[in-house]
Amino acid sequence: MLDEKIQNYAENYTSAESGLLAEILQKTHAERDDKAMLSGFYQGRLLAMFSRMLQPRRILEIGTFMGYSALCLAEGLREDGVIITLDVNEETNRTAKIFWEKSDYKEKIEAHLGDALEIIPTLDETFDLIFIDADKPNYANYYDAVFPKMRTGGVIVADNVLRGGRVLDVAANADEDTIALHRFNEKIQADDRVANILLAVRDGLMVVRKEKD
Repeated sequence: MLDEKIQNYAENYTSAESGLLAEILQKTHAERDDKAMLSGFYQGRLLAMFSRMLQPRRILEIGTFMGYSALCLAEGLREDGVIITLDVNEETNRTAKIFWEKSDYKEKIEAHLGDALEIIPTLDETFDLIFIDADKPNYANYYDAVFPKMRTGGVIVADNVLRGGRVLDVAANADEDTIALHRFNEKIQADDRVANILLAVRDGLMVVRKEKD
């Protein structure tokens, strides 16, 4: 949503991604019509920075896609850390695993295939960092499901919350995803258990810190 020249300048003064991440990015853009679903370089570096600052033991990712964001998030894991990533797409999950096998984090990534709302209650974990980037109508449901499993001081990052600017006029853009994301943003803003900031990065990142149960 920034001026393209400003965005390019910002990226030019951002630390480089790994060769493996560049390979995933190139393959996705060359072969997939749904390439916009990939976090991409700039957002990926931001996710990696969040993870490096928090140094989490446990990360939960809802929405794996090509495995790019999982590798970015894994960069900040402690030595005994694990990222659990959930998705429903068997094809992209296979591709993600191929890339993970080439990485230094292959032993730290645990993938589950299936409905996240069914899997989350079975996870006996306390999470430090959670990334939500899946089907938009369920964002509020994912939030409710993961909140009890996140430590105080933990952080949730939710992607695509600006919906290409459509959330500015929900009445004129009354599709299911836009309505769901606007309601999600309102839900977070009204939740007195958290502190939050909506970052106008790429398609919008809602960053939520749990302050109390």
